Amino acid sequence: MATTLRKIAKQVLSRTAFSNLAMDRARDAAVDTIGCMIAGRGDEGVVALTRAFDGEIAQGGEARLVTGGSASPSLATLINATAAHALDFDDNFHPARAHASAVLVPALLAVLTSGKVTSGRRFLEAYLAGLEAQAAVGFGVNPSHYNRGWHATATVGSIGAAAGVARLLGADENGLVAAMSLATSFACGPKGQFGTTAKPLHAGIAARNAVDAARMALAGMSGRPDILERPQGFLDLFGGDDAKGWEGLTFEEEHIIESRGVVTKRHPCCASTHRAIDALLDLKQEHRLLASDIARIETKVGISAARNLAYPDPADEMQARFSMQYCLATAFLKGSLSLSDFTRQEIERPEIREFMPCIEMQFYSAEEERGVERLPHVVTVTTRDGRILNKSRLHAKGSLEAPMSDHEREIKFMDCLRWENREVSDGIYYRLRDLADFENLSCDNAFWNLMTDGPHPETK
Repeated sequence: MATTLRKIAKQVLSRTAFSNLAMDRARDAAVDTIGCMIAGRGDEGVVALTRAFDGEIAQGGEARLVTGGSASPSLATLINATAAHALDFDDNFHPARAHASAVLVPALLAVLTSGKVTSGRRFLEAYLAGLEAQAAVGFGVNPSHYNRGWHATATVGSIGAAAGVARLLGADENGLVAAMSLATSFACGPKGQFGTTAKPLHAGIAARNAVDAARMALAGMSGRPDILERPQGFLDLFGGDDAKGWEGLTFEEEHIIESRGVVTKRHPCCASTHRAIDALLDLKQEHRLLASDIARIETKVGISAARNLAYPDPADEMQARFSMQYCLATAFLKGSLSLSDFTRQEIERPEIREFMPCIEMQFYSAEEERGVERLPHVVTVTTRDGRILNKSRLHAKGSLEAPMSDHEREIKFMDCLRWENREVSDGIYYRLRDLADFENLSCDNAFWNLMTDGPHPETK
C-alpha cells in the first residue's frame, strides 16, 4: 500500500491542468500575500530579523528580499515569509488550519533565482500543488493537532509547502516524497507563542524549511516515506487525542481551492476574532447601536480560539491582535479595523480602554465540539434598556461563503501600501493581478521591482 506522502505526491503531480477559477483564486491569494509582505516589511520583528542576519544580506544574492537587497533562498524565504505574517493580515486556509499563503508564496518566490526562467502560470500551479498538499496533511491530524497547541502554519504548512516548492523545482515523485519527509523533521511551532514576534516567525521558519527540504531532496537527501503515519511519526507524536489519520483521504476532481477556498482577511488581527467582529458589526448596523446603548457584549467561540486570544488587557500591538476585548471594542467604536489601529499609541486610547471591560468571552465545551468541524461564533449584546440581541457567524467575511469583492481586495492592498509608506498607485495592484501572464518571474526583473521599489519605512 502506498504511504500517505506518496499518495499526496502522486496527486500533486497528476494535476497537469487547472480551471480558470482555480488559477484566479491562486492569483488573488498570491497578490493578497504580496500586499501583506510589503506592509509587514517595516514591522519591528522583521527589522530585528533582518538585523540579525545583516552580514548575509547583499545586493548580489540569489533571492530578493522584500526589505531590500538579496540573500540566499533560505534566508530570503525566512525574512519574506515573516514579513507576510507579521501583521496577521494574511489569509487562512481551514483544511490545513494554517496561514497557507504566507508560507507558500514567499517560499516559491525565493526559488525564482537569477537566470532561472519561470512563468507566472507555472508559479501559480506550484502554489496550487502546495495548497492541496497542505490540505491533505491537515486532513489526518486536524483539528486535534491544532487544538493540542500546535501552530499548523509551522507544521502542516511546512510539509505541504515543501511539495509545492519541489514541484516548482521540477522534482519527480520520489523527490516530492523526500521533500515532504524532510520537512516533517523540521516541523515545530507552539501556539503558546501567539501574541509575540515569534508567531509570525513561525511562518518564516516553515517557508524556509520548505525551501531547504526541497533543495536537499533534489540533491539526494531523503527520509522515511511513511513518516506521517508510522510509529513515532507525525501522527503519533503531533496528532493529539482525536486525530483520525489518512486512511480516509481522497482527492476530488475539483481542486481544494475551488471547493473550500482560502479566507482573505478583512481585519488585520487573529482570525479567531473575525467571526465575532463581523457579527458585532452586523448587530451594530441592523439595530443602529451606539456605545452608550451597550451594557454588555458576550462572545462564544471555539476552544482553540479562546486559547489563541490570551490577552484581555493587551500591553502592545502584537498582544492587541490576539485580544478579543480590544478587537471588538475598536471595531464597534470605529466601525471597522485597519492596520492603523494596531500601534502602541492606538491601543491606549481612553475610549477603547473604557469600553473593553463590558466584553466577555466564553467558549464551547469539548463535548459540544467533538465530531464537528466548525461551530458558529456567537455574539450576544445586552443593551442598557434591557434588549438582548444575538448574532452568529459560521463564516467570516473573506471566506468562500462570504467573499470579498474585487474592489474590497483592492482597498485592502492599497491599505497595505499606505501602511508601508509606499506611493499608492492602482497600477501596482493591477499589474500584479496579471501574474499568470508574466513570462518570467526570476528575481532580476520587473516583477520583483513592483514589490521592492519605493521608500522603506521606519519601524512602526
